[in-house]
Amino acid sequence: MCKRIVITGIGVLASNGIGKKEFWKALQEGVSGIKPVTLFDTGNLRSKMAGEIKDFNPEAILGTKGLRNLDRSTRLALAASKLALDDAGISYPITEEETDMFGVSLGTTVGSLWSISEFDKEALRGGPRSVNPALFPNTVVNSPASQISIRFNIQGFNSTISTGFCSSPDAIYYAMNMISLYGYKVVLAGGVEDLCEQTYKGFHKIGHLAGSRPGKEEIDCPFDKRRNGIMFGEGAAIFALEELNHAKTRGARIYAELLGYGTSFDPDSANIYNPKAKGAISAIKACLAEAGLNTDDVGYVSAAADSTLDCDAMEAVAIRTIFGSLGTKVPASSAKSMIGETFSASGAMNLAASVGVFEEGIIPPTINYEKPDRRCDIDCVPKEAREASVSSILIDSFSPTGSNSVLAIGKYDKR
Repeated sequence: MCKRIVITGIGVLASNGIGKKEFWKALQEGVSGIKPVTLFDTGNLRSKMAGEIKDFNPEAILGTKGLRNLDRSTRLALAASKLALDDAGISYPITEEETDMFGVSLGTTVGSLWSISEFDKEALRGGPRSVNPALFPNTVVNSPASQISIRFNIQGFNSTISTGFCSSPDAIYYAMNMISLYGYKVVLAGGVEDLCEQTYKGFHKIGHLAGSRPGKEEIDCPFDKRRNGIMFGEGAAIFALEELNHAKTRGARIYAELLGYGTSFDPDSANIYNPKAKGAISAIKACLAEAGLNTDDVGYVSAAADSTLDCDAMEAVAIRTIFGSLGTKVPASSAKSMIGETFSASGAMNLAASVGVFEEGIIPPTINYEKPDRRCDIDCVPKEAREASVSSILIDSFSPTGSNSVLAIGKYDKR
């Protein structure tokens, strides 16, 4: 990075808390957002739980205007964006004089599935002329990002990154590059994913949800020997990213600095995590190199572990390989034990949790940890939060289809 990029605003909506303070408090207290699904009927499924945001009221955050035809994913993204702008002290709609220097970079993948399904349902039942054309814009994956720009008058670049589990860290790095290389002053960057019937049942059908296979317990327990699949979750985390001098000039509060990023594609992953963790190890090494960090500089790893057998064991291999003698000592907890696997939004949700570590001086726990697994022999901060003074954090995002992305953040240094 040629320029220093900082975080000046945070907007987060999670199943265990809306807004950064509520989210951080819930994580520190080990409060789970996993609960019975109410958005659709799960009566004929083995799995019935998810990280659903039951108290989400978009009108309370955004007002009533312009929401009627927007799907849940877009409403989540808009609400998180407004919270981020408010937190950063940035007025909106963005003025015509400044708007070209603002951008949007959003990670999302399956958010449009519900809209596609509903749109097609109407067309099949009543014919093409029966379809409400106002619903069509929701069927494209870039709808949430576009609506962010429309609502807040952001006329610089607008990008959607769709790389599955790695979408939001990839979107954040894209934003970093746009600021560093092309002079954008402020970018709203992050990820969103909603809980919809089609996605949930799809993951259930392939046996990827906890409890979806006969005889398996429906539990969210990363690194624990009982783990047998993800708890699907929904959420949005959006950050106001700025070039440092721009943030200082306007007197912005600086939460953290984005230090580096690493990515690697592992062709040996074919819908299963490579047990040798080749791609994960390469991504972490690349991130550390770009950030200029040594392994002993890292005080915490925000883990990708999502309570699947292969992901958690693979990440443990990567951590032990990278950190060597410190591999069983560096804290590496999973916020997903409390909010579930939010898929494209997961890296951004972990980033929001990690900034809370800087702000509160507390590392969130991995809850539901009862039975150790020798394949996951690391310090997962089991059961209870831990006080710690941390200066640098790694945020892991790993995918069973081969993508691996890692972000590094640091406490803001006024140097």
